[in-house]
Amino acid sequence: MTSPSGPPPVTQRDWLARGPFTLALSAGFFGFFAHTGVLQALERAGLRPQRVTGVSAGALAGGLWAGGLAADELAEELLRLRRADFWDPGLPLGGVLRGEKFSRKLQELLGAVGTRDFGDCAVPFAAVVFDVLRRETVVLERGPLAPAIQASCTVPLMFRPRLHARRVLVDGGVRDRNGERALVSDARVLLHALPTTSPLRHVRKAKADAPQGGPGRAVLQIPALPRVSPFRLEHGPPALERAREWTTRWLESPRA
Repeated sequence: MTSPSGPPPVTQRDWLARGPFTLALSAGFFGFFAHTGVLQALERAGLRPQRVTGVSAGALAGGLWAGGLAADELAEELLRLRRADFWDPGLPLGGVLRGEKFSRKLQELLGAVGTRDFGDCAVPFAAVVFDVLRRETVVLERGPLAPAIQASCTVPLMFRPRLHARRVLVDGGVRDRNGERALVSDARVLLHALPTTSPLRHVRKAKADAPQGGPGRAVLQIPALPRVSPFRLEHGPPALERAREWTTRWLESPRA
C-alpha cells in the first residue's frame, strides 16, 4: 500500500520503462510456450527490449520474436503445434530425432517474415549454444538465423547434434542455462528463468547458479507452470496463458 506521505512505489514496469533493457530467455524443456506468454505481456504493456538473448526454448521464442513474428502471431503458431510437426525419429546418431522437420518449420516461419540472417532481425538477438568438441559455450550473433536457433534447441539425446559454423553444436543449456555468456556486464536485464524440468538436467556438466536479481537486473520466475513435453502438448496453452497473466501482474508489482 502506498504511504500517504511518500511517493508511490516503483513498479517492475516503471523500472523497465526507464531505459533500454535486454530480455534474457532461459533454457527449459518446451518452455517456449511460457516465454511467449511473457512476450505477449511485455508487448501489451508497451515494453520493447533493445536486445534479446535466448537459450534452447528461449532461443526458439526469442529468436522468432526478434526475427519479426509478433508475440500474438507466435502464440497462434504454438497453439497449432502438433507432435507430427517436428517428430521425425531415425537411426540413433546422437539423438532420437533427425531435426529435419524442425528445420523446415523454422525456415518456413522466418521466411514468411523475410528474415534469413541475424542482421535481418527487427531486434538484435543472440543464441547461446554449446560446442561439443571444444566443450565450451558459444554465443551466435551472425549468419543464418534458423540454424542457430535450431542448434540452441538441440537437446542432447533428443535431437542429433547440429553441424553449424564449422562446429558441432547442441543445446546451450548444457553449461549456461540462463545465457549469462550472452549478457553485457553493464546492461539492464529482465531474465525470465524457467524451472528446471528438462531431461537436459541429467546431462549437464555444470550446475547453473540460481538466477540472482540486483540493481541492474529483474528476475521473473513463474510458479506452477504446467509441464509441457512432446507427449503433453495439451499443457502448452495453459502454460502460455498462465505466463502471460502472471507477467502482467508482476509488471505492476513493486520493485524491491
